[in-house]
Amino acid sequence: MLAVPLVARRVLEPRLVAEPPEPGPGEICVDLQAVGVCGSDLHWYCDGGVGHVDAVYPMVLGHEPVGIVAAVGKGVATHRVGQRVSIEPSVTCGHCEYCVSGRPNNCPHCVFMGSIHSPGFYRERAVVPARNAGIVPEGLSTEQAALIEPVAVLCHVMELISIPVGAAVAVFGCGPIGQLCILFAKMAGASRVAAVDRVAHRLAQARANGADETFLAGAAGPDPGAAILEWTNGRGVDAVLDAAGGQDTVHFGIQCAKPGGQLVLVGIPTEKAFSLDIHTAMMKELRLQTIKRSNHRGAQAIELIRAGRIPTGIITHRFPLQRTAEAFELLAGYGDGVGKILIEVGR
Repeated sequence: MLAVPLVARRVLEPRLVAEPPEPGPGEICVDLQAVGVCGSDLHWYCDGGVGHVDAVYPMVLGHEPVGIVAAVGKGVATHRVGQRVSIEPSVTCGHCEYCVSGRPNNCPHCVFMGSIHSPGFYRERAVVPARNAGIVPEGLSTEQAALIEPVAVLCHVMELISIPVGAAVAVFGCGPIGQLCILFAKMAGASRVAAVDRVAHRLAQARANGADETFLAGAAGPDPGAAILEWTNGRGVDAVLDAAGGQDTVHFGIQCAKPGGQLVLVGIPTEKAFSLDIHTAMMKELRLQTIKRSNHRGAQAIELIRAGRIPTGIITHRFPLQRTAEAFELLAGYGDGVGKILIEVGR
């Protein structure tokens, strides 16, 4: 079968690899249809790692998959051949203190598909635990199903923070996750959302998704923190959703958050050692929140998508599997108005 592993930094290479084994007890085999490209995939590609974890080549990326059940293993009664499924990429143990208390994203035994621990889904077929495959309801398109995993991440974010009705919110970084931050802030009841990015076309997309004001960061634009403070008449915003993960954006977020406000670091920093203005954060008594993956919130994501609350217009480009490298280069260069990219697999 065809797979497209990352074989070196910024090198994705189509290869013919062995078919996966037959599914064992509790497993299913899935023919992949489509896989979204995530910002963390881009970190592996551009930076040679994510956070403190370095890439180990070759490795198959991709953790936002949807596919069709091709075979079921012994004892699987929850799935049948022909069903469309969305795959939760985090395989957890199910019995540690974190799993049983509803925080499986912190399972110390977790194996994440699409990392150095286990192959991801830029390939034609995969065998996965049946419990990690959520059945996609009838009526959802392949594109909608491919958004389940990133939408689930935002469902988890909203478990950890509070956006009061009528709140002012700032979103830093307007890639696909940033666009979802804007949508979720408005759904939560924010009256005003400001969006900040270095790329002009992403700010246009932010306005289309409900941002009330946009600020172009960088040499050509104003100081975003000061600009947002002015936008709020000096009050500051109730919440900052940082989907960029930059030291500069966190600094601006602390600057423009109101006293007693909150800053959520959704994006993954490139730097292994990260510094922040902790003294200003303490003077403001800010609530600083990090997040880790989706905490298996696919069911909630499905309900939002089925209700029509998540526009598929977030997906701007589609590439066949064999052109995955081209897709990553486009995304890395912010070319052609790119937003979310979908790798179409098919079989």
